[in-house]
Amino acid sequence: MIYTLTLNPAIDLFIKTQQMAPNTVNRTDSYDVQANGKGVNVSCILKRRGVDNTALGVGAGFTLDYIADFLTQQGVPNHFYKDAGFTRINVFARVVTTDTEYKLVNPGPQISADTLNQLYQQLTTLGSDDWLCVSGSFAQGIAPAFLLKLGALSPKNGFQLIIDSAYPEAVEALAYKPLLVKPNDVELMNWFHQTGEADLTTMITLGHRALEAGAQNILVSLGAAGALFMNQDVTLVGNAPKIAVLNTAGAGDTMLGTFLAGLYQHHDLAETLKLAIAAGSDTARQAWITDFSNTDELLGQIKIRKMEG
Repeated sequence: MIYTLTLNPAIDLFIKTQQMAPNTVNRTDSYDVQANGKGVNVSCILKRRGVDNTALGVGAGFTLDYIADFLTQQGVPNHFYKDAGFTRINVFARVVTTDTEYKLVNPGPQISADTLNQLYQQLTTLGSDDWLCVSGSFAQGIAPAFLLKLGALSPKNGFQLIIDSAYPEAVEALAYKPLLVKPNDVELMNWFHQTGEADLTTMITLGHRALEAGAQNILVSLGAAGALFMNQDVTLVGNAPKIAVLNTAGAGDTMLGTFLAGLYQHHDLAETLKLAIAAGSDTARQAWITDFSNTDELLGQIKIRKMEG
C-alpha cells in the first residue's frame, strides 16, 4: 500500500480576475475551492492512475473536515490526526490583463507533541509491503528534523520512503536511501548550496550528488523546461509542452503522483516520465489537478532523451 503524508494540508481558494487594483473592489471572473496539500494532491493523482492509497496527516478545525470529506468522496481512505485551531486557507489569484499569478500562503495550525506522536505510532505499523510519500511543508510545532525520524524508521521497518521537501533536512535524509526524491530545480540548488544558473548540466551534476548521498532515484521538476529523472543506471530528460498557464499550484504534485504510480506499477521509466510531464502541464493550465482526459494531446509535444554520463 502507498501512504501519503501531509503535515500541513490546506484549502486553496483559486481566483481568476481581470485586474488586481489596490484600494478598490476587484470583481472576479470565477473562483474554485480546492482541498489541497501536497500529499492530498498526490493521493488524488494516484487514485486517478488506478493506484489505491491511504492519505495520512495532521490538521485542525472544520477546514480539515472538508479535506477529509473530499478525499473520501474521491475514494481515498484517510486518517488525519486533529488538533486545536484551523487548517490553513491559501489564496491563488490569476490576473488576466497582466498575465500574473499571486500566491498567498498561510502558516498551518500549531500541532502538539501528543498529536504528532499519535501519527508517528501509526507510521510505525508500516512494513516491507508499504511505500510512504512525505510531501510539502510542516505545520507549526513539527520540526523539519521529523523528516530524519521518518528516514530512520524506513530501513528499520522496511518500507520505501519518498520525499518531496524543500527543507535542508531532506539532504540528510538521503543517507537513509529513500526510493525517490523530488526537488524542483531551485530546491536542488539550495540542497547543495549551489549558486549560479540552474542549467541542465548543473542539474545533472547535482542529481549525481544526490544519488551518491543515498537516493535510489531522483525526479527534478524544471518548470517550463520540463523534468529530469536519474538513477544509477539511466539519466532521462524531457521537455515541457507549450501551454497557457492558469494555475501552477499542484503541478509538481501531479508530476510526482503520476511518476510514482508508474514506478509502483513497474511501467517503462521513459514513458512514465513523459506522462508525468504531460500531467503536470495539464494541471498548470486549469484550476485544479488533471483528470488525464486531455493529457494525450500534450504527449506528442514531449520528447524524452537518454543522456550519457
